[in-house]
Amino acid sequence: MTSTALRPAPVAERPAHRDGNVLRWLAAYTSSMVGDNVYYLALSWAAVQAGSPAQAGMVTAASALPRALLMLGGGVVADRFGPRKVVIGSDAVRCVAVLGVAGLLCATRPGLWPLFLVSLVFGTVDAVFMPAVGALPARVTSRDQLARVQGMRALAIRFASVVGAPLGGLGVALGGAAAAFGLAGLLIAVSVPLLVLVRIRELPPDDAPGTPATTAWSDLVAGLRYIRRHRVLAPLVLTIALGDLGFVGPLNLGLTLLADERGWGAAGMGWVLAGFGTGAGAVSLLLTMRGRLPHAGRMIAYAIIAGSVAIGALAYVPTVAAAAGVAVLIGLLTGLSGVMCGALLQTQSDPAYLGRVTAVSSLVSLGFAPLSMPLSAAAIGLWGTGPVFVVSAAVCGLSGVVALGARDLRRAELPR
Repeated sequence: MTSTALRPAPVAERPAHRDGNVLRWLAAYTSSMVGDNVYYLALSWAAVQAGSPAQAGMVTAASALPRALLMLGGGVVADRFGPRKVVIGSDAVRCVAVLGVAGLLCATRPGLWPLFLVSLVFGTVDAVFMPAVGALPARVTSRDQLARVQGMRALAIRFASVVGAPLGGLGVALGGAAAAFGLAGLLIAVSVPLLVLVRIRELPPDDAPGTPATTAWSDLVAGLRYIRRHRVLAPLVLTIALGDLGFVGPLNLGLTLLADERGWGAAGMGWVLAGFGTGAGAVSLLLTMRGRLPHAGRMIAYAIIAGSVAIGALAYVPTVAAAAGVAVLIGLLTGLSGVMCGALLQTQSDPAYLGRVTAVSSLVSLGFAPLSMPLSAAAIGLWGTGPVFVVSAAVCGLSGVVALGARDLRRAELPR
């Protein structure tokens, strides 16, 4: 097992989607993500059954604080100890925690405290898991395949979101929350042996991470300084932050309020979400198969600007069918910009800094962007959906303007 971990992976002679080493990584990642989706449904169901709606909300939100507070430190951990070790350890901890809750729920009715505890554990582990996941692809394939791997990863996320909720619902229907937690734990557990079998590329000496003599704080400062001074990564992170800030509110809580306002109902909202998922999935499949799209920087900017126009228009379409069509367009454009942003993060970063780069990009997406949801809800209550969607679209459009205005980002290309 040790020799497997240390043996460098050969330079990919075939596309990533035909490389067995990459496919083992993808299978591990997909299984872990499906398990996550099952876990979140099980947690929500168990919390609602054990407490009041307010208490259930506190349980499901408990993971957000440690995730946000520890994310930057998690990037340092991923870079110092290697992303593969961190991902394996994170999945092992999450598996034990979820199976432990499943056992408690089978044996007794412990109330909310184990649910609150497992939510805190997940948030803490996510703070190191997510940066490590972002840094791992550079260690399992060659640089020219990283864009293709980013498309494969996006497909895995789409698959997990589609499959995870029904699996969790089936687990609850058959055996209650305990069965759903047990299923989530088993799915996460599947990823561990797969990751053990993944071959890891050794970093060039010039890209090696900081030595043990350096402190975690100095590594963090070095990572932030690296991003700030990088002519592509600095504006790219700002582009991601503004894009997610304008996108998260309308396409999450705002869409629910829009469907309620128009009388579309849950079924209508489902059709709109299905349209968005179809568009985003199609783009991920395109990049998976092609591996590279030209003019990456310009494509990101133009896709964001066009997508922002579609987001603003969504609030004014008259029918569910028209809204679903616009949602397909939004999925195509925002999916394209999102996958391309991820591909540029992967290919522009030195491998030794990828954990910290991923931590910063994840923090602005998962830590700051969700703040727009309560603001969007309050603004819709005051002014209605139309003006709020237009303002959100303008924020998204601003991120595209940032990408166009930064010369090095505008000219950035994915490796051939």
